[in-house]
Amino acid sequence: MDTAQSINTLVIGAGQAGLATSYWLTRHGVEHQVLERREDLGGAWQDRWDSFYLNTPNFSFMLPALTYDGPEPDAFLPRDAVIDLFRDYAPRISAPVRLGTEVTRMRRANGGFSVETTGGRFAAQKVVLANGAFQLPRIPAASAGLSPHVFQLHSHGYRNPQQLPDGAVLVVGTGQSGGQITEDLLAAGREVHLAVSSRPEAPRRYRGQDVFHWILQVNLHGPEYGINGFQVEQLPSPAARFMCNPLVSGNDGGHSIRVRELGRRGVRLHGRFEGTDDGVLTFSDDLPERLAMVEAGFGQRLKLMADAYIAAAGIDAPPPETPTADAWLPAESGARLDLDAEGITSVIWATGYGLDFSFLDIPVLDGWDYPRHSRGVTEVTGLYAVGLPWLTRHASATLALVGDDAKFVAGHITGLGS
Repeated sequence: MDTAQSINTLVIGAGQAGLATSYWLTRHGVEHQVLERREDLGGAWQDRWDSFYLNTPNFSFMLPALTYDGPEPDAFLPRDAVIDLFRDYAPRISAPVRLGTEVTRMRRANGGFSVETTGGRFAAQKVVLANGAFQLPRIPAASAGLSPHVFQLHSHGYRNPQQLPDGAVLVVGTGQSGGQITEDLLAAGREVHLAVSSRPEAPRRYRGQDVFHWILQVNLHGPEYGINGFQVEQLPSPAARFMCNPLVSGNDGGHSIRVRELGRRGVRLHGRFEGTDDGVLTFSDDLPERLAMVEAGFGQRLKLMADAYIAAAGIDAPPPETPTADAWLPAESGARLDLDAEGITSVIWATGYGLDFSFLDIPVLDGWDYPRHSRGVTEVTGLYAVGLPWLTRHASATLALVGDDAKFVAGHITGLGS
């Protein structure tokens, strides 16, 4: 029978959440090990396409011992630079990372946890789940109805236009990945069709600042002024934890992505993907209404909170911009799409991710496979979570605020938290 390695605390995942947690555990003198299933550091940023840039500006680097103080706070880092930062960050904070070690099963045992991995078994008193929110690529079941001659992949596996066969491409979904991949394909001269979802657009800059500046300030300081819309307690339902972020890009110095403008540039727009009918793809027949909804989303939520915060905090900011009315519509969109007839040889599913805690043999997940917790402290004694969307607030999983949640959880582990 194998002998388990005893450890006070295990951190599962060496992305930004796991490394931030490790920093604070080290500061508190807690014996711990960080397990990472990948062979290299860099977290989920390694799964982004070649031309990817961070969507949040440099000023959003607010990890413990890793903040940006350079000359371009409003610029955006490319993918490889982000990966390199984390490969430097881990040794700089002396994070005890064990690479190439995937957790395969975890259960309660002897007042703590038995954790089985591809590198052996651990007996841990405490465990922090920091394995991220981008685990299980979601692809609609209807994808099975497409011809086997059509090349299909999730945005998780997309790297560049050259990996696709010649021909037109259908991108399904207009979250940040769908919008940015569409632009990547356009820049390569590819013909693109785009199935439009309900994700809201947003201006890259608003009232004199990058839009993320206001998102961050409302997250950090909104409650001081009675503005709580970015706190988890104000979510309309648990399902809202998985809402997509607004459609913007960090490429080319950062810019807005407008779905109508993509249409003007030659992208063939369709409604929401609904399924297949004898090999023909079907979409909702509501493109005009859908475009209006996408454009209105910013004004219905983020804009209102930014304006309220600016007013309540007495910030001297330029007046709100009035969006220019845009009634452009494609000459045709069509609720049905014959891939062969349109020369479409590839479909990219930019349809998001699901959480993956399949290794947990502990009844701690809710109906959305999300750990039941309060501020990252789960209902199971000794089990914690960091780095999940809306763990405590809107930006909990981001480079800007994941460190705050990690600090609280590490403090709780050492008995310093409330």
